[in-house]
Amino acid sequence: MRYYIIAGEASGDLHASNLMRALLKKDPNSEFRYWGGDLMAMVQSKPVKHYKELAFMGFLEVLLNLRTILSNLKFCKKDILEYKPDAIIFVDYPGFNLRIAEWAKQQSIKTIYYISPQIWAWKQSRVHKIKRDIDKMICILPFEQEFYAKYNMEVDYVGHPLLDAVSNRPEANRERKLEEWGLSSDKKLMALLPGSRKQEISTILPIMLKSVERLSNFQFAIAVAPSQDLEFYQSIVKSKNIALIPGQTYEILELADMALVTSGTATLETAIFNVPEVVCYKGSWVSYWIAKQLVKIKFISLVNLIMDKELVKEMIQAECNPKAIELEIMDLVKGDKRESLLQEYKELQKKLGGVGASERAADLVLNFLGR
Repeated sequence: MRYYIIAGEASGDLHASNLMRALLKKDPNSEFRYWGGDLMAMVQSKPVKHYKELAFMGFLEVLLNLRTILSNLKFCKKDILEYKPDAIIFVDYPGFNLRIAEWAKQQSIKTIYYISPQIWAWKQSRVHKIKRDIDKMICILPFEQEFYAKYNMEVDYVGHPLLDAVSNRPEANRERKLEEWGLSSDKKLMALLPGSRKQEISTILPIMLKSVERLSNFQFAIAVAPSQDLEFYQSIVKSKNIALIPGQTYEILELADMALVTSGTATLETAIFNVPEVVCYKGSWVSYWIAKQLVKIKFISLVNLIMDKELVKEMIQAECNPKAIELEIMDLVKGDKRESLLQEYKELQKKLGGVGASERAADLVLNFLGR
C-alpha cells in the first residue's frame, strides 16, 4: 500500500510516526510519502515538506503568508497526483488538510482522517465538509463519537496515542537526570510548562515564576519549547536555581512531583505521567472575550473535557495570578487532595482506551482499504 500522509505540527509528527510503524508491522510493503517531521523520518525516507515550514498561527500570520500557503496547496496536489497513493491520511492540521481533502475527493482518492480536528470546540460547521470529503474518520478522544453522531456521521474511536508514546519510553534514571540538569535529588521537582508560542510564554511564565517564589521545598524545571530559542527564556528567568531544559518535556514530567501547565495537549500529557497539576491561562481581554463567543466548551484543559468535570484546577484570566496559584499549589501538595487526584487520573486513563491506539488505527486503515 502507498500512503500519502500530511502532518503539519509536532504532535502530528509524533502520532503519524507511530501509525507508520504500526502499518509497517502489519504490512511490511507499506510505502509512505509525507509532510511531517524528524520522527516520521526515523521510520521511512524524509518529508516532502517539514512541518516547521508550515507553522502559521493566527489570522495575521496566515494573511501575511497567504502566498506561501497557496503555493503549498498547489504543490501538494501536484505531488499527490504524481505519487498516486492508495489513500491520503490526514493528521489533524485542519486549515490545510480540509482543503486538500475536498480536492482529493473530487479526484476519487480515498481519504482517511486520523486525529479529528477539534471542531467540537469551535468552527462546528466544518463537520459538514468532513462528512462530505472524508471516507474514514479515526478519533482519539472518547466524546468525539457522540459529537459526530449528532450529525449522523459514523466514526471510529481508537483511544489516545499519547499513551503509546509514554509507555514506549525507557525509564529515566532520576539521580543521573537531575544531576545533568544541575538539580538536587533531595528536593521535590516542579515542572513549569508555559506553552510553545512566544506571546503566551511572555505572559504566563512570569506569573508562574512569581507564584513559586516562596516554595522553598521545591526546585523547578522549565520545559523549553522546540520552537523557541533558549535566549528568549533566559531574558525572562533571572534565577539561577531554575533549570531551562530544551527537548526533554517527557523526561521532566516523568520525574516531576507537581506541574504548572498552560492549556492544550500538555495538560493531558501531565496527567498521563500521573503528575498533579494546576492549569494556568491568561491572554489579552479582547482575545479572551472573542474566544468566549466562539468556543463551545466548558473547560480549557483536555483532562477536564474528557472527564466532563473540573478534575484539575483551571486558573483563567483574573484567577491566573501568583497568589491564587500559590494557594492552589499548597492545597494540592496536601495528601488527601493529591491522592484523590491521582485516583481520578486512573479513571482518565481508562477512558483514553489504554495503550495500542496506533495499532488499532492501523487495523482500521488496512480493513478500510481491503487488506
